Amino acid sequence: METDMVAAMAADLARLLPELFLAGAAVLGLLLGSFLPRARQWPVRALAALACVGGLVATIAGWPDEPTAVFADTYAVDVATAATRAVVGVSVLLVLGLTGALRGHARESEFVVLLLLGALGAILLAGANDLLLLAAAYLLASVPLYALVGFWKDAPGTEASLKFYLLGALLGTTLLVGVMLLTGVGRGSDYPMLGRMLPGAPAAAVAVGVVAVLGGLLFKAGAVPAQFWVPDATEGTHPVAGAVITTIPKIGAAVALYRLVDVPLAGAGLDWPLLVAVVAAATMTLGNLAAFFQTDVRRLLAYSTISQVGYVLMAVAAAGRATLALPSLLLYLAAYAVTNLGAFAVVAALPGARSLADYTGLRRYRPWLAVSLVVCLLGLVGTPPTGVFAGKLTVFTAALDAGLGWLVVLAAVNTVASVFYYLRWIAPVMRGEPSLAAADRWAGVTAYVAAPVSVAAGVLAGPVLAAVAGSLHG
Repeated sequence: METDMVAAMAADLARLLPELFLAGAAVLGLLLGSFLPRARQWPVRALAALACVGGLVATIAGWPDEPTAVFADTYAVDVATAATRAVVGVSVLLVLGLTGALRGHARESEFVVLLLLGALGAILLAGANDLLLLAAAYLLASVPLYALVGFWKDAPGTEASLKFYLLGALLGTTLLVGVMLLTGVGRGSDYPMLGRMLPGAPAAAVAVGVVAVLGGLLFKAGAVPAQFWVPDATEGTHPVAGAVITTIPKIGAAVALYRLVDVPLAGAGLDWPLLVAVVAAATMTLGNLAAFFQTDVRRLLAYSTISQVGYVLMAVAAAGRATLALPSLLLYLAAYAVTNLGAFAVVAALPGARSLADYTGLRRYRPWLAVSLVVCLLGLVGTPPTGVFAGKLTVFTAALDAGLGWLVVLAAVNTVASVFYYLRWIAPVMRGEPSLAAADRWAGVTAYVAAPVSVAAGVLAGPVLAAVAGSLHG
């Protein structure tokens, strides 16, 4: 009996190699950073990069043919989890390319460790198949990021970190209350059990519990009504930390929302997908409206992130009602992550450029950096043939198949409207005389990599969607 249990445990651990790589690299990186000279901590970054590469190899080699769950069915190992591992792994590699400003920093190792832990939390959020594990993953995906935002210990970063933390603590507590309620009325915390028990549970208790849990996940995603922290935290912190908080946690939160709506809430009585659709509509609209007249590039990208989350939530609203819902969600998240990080790479490459006017003449000063920025901004609009265009197209199709035509119309209007504020940034890039300071070389290289990958994601969207759909139905 004991031998069987050990064998089962070993088999479960073998399915979690990508997560183990990140966790092991975080622990080893912290230890290694304690012994390295403060001015030469690059081996920790190298270790983090190796962990991500190893995780990507393990993810591809162990791509699940059919969905399974490990550790008493609390953690799902399926296509959604595998795709999240891949997207988060690539995102961390791109963020590591932005850390030129950290070279020689006394706490460079700590930054990398916090990044790895936050990335691990995002993956665990996506794979959580149990409310208790969801709550633990929420904390792991949140606490390291609070520290990242205030990492530079300056006044704007400290204020941003405090705002981020206070709202996160409030909605984290709300999520825990929701977990308690749903576990009580559902007689268990695992999703299959909740799917069976919630339809017969008291409707009022279920409603309060679900709204509380959704509130915590919407905070992580940066969606309405918990989006207020996004612009303040992104503007106040360093561009590298801004790139992290507007990308990596949103990947895990979006997949967690999809899994919650698709399984435990599928027969819970109330129309939860409609509530998510309303939240999606409010998120994309408010994000776009707030971005219209922003002049600070970090704040503009923050509101852009909020609007992008609105489009992502369209796929969540189509959960269980459209076959394209999950493939479109995963494609959109992958394309958005690369494109958003590419835009932030340009911002990190030009640390002295805070306003749109500071980018005047970039085409003459740094032509390839200007091209990368234009590609990424047009990609965020959803211009073909970029990956975000393919993601939006499939998300819109999934929403239509789910009977959410009104949401598709509103999303199309928002997409057209978003062209305005992206062009406000592109216009000074293409005209005038340059007045910018020197650029960070490694952040620039990251932008040069991210821009073509964003385009390639759109070109290869068809085969990728076919592969994901085949894995889901194979």
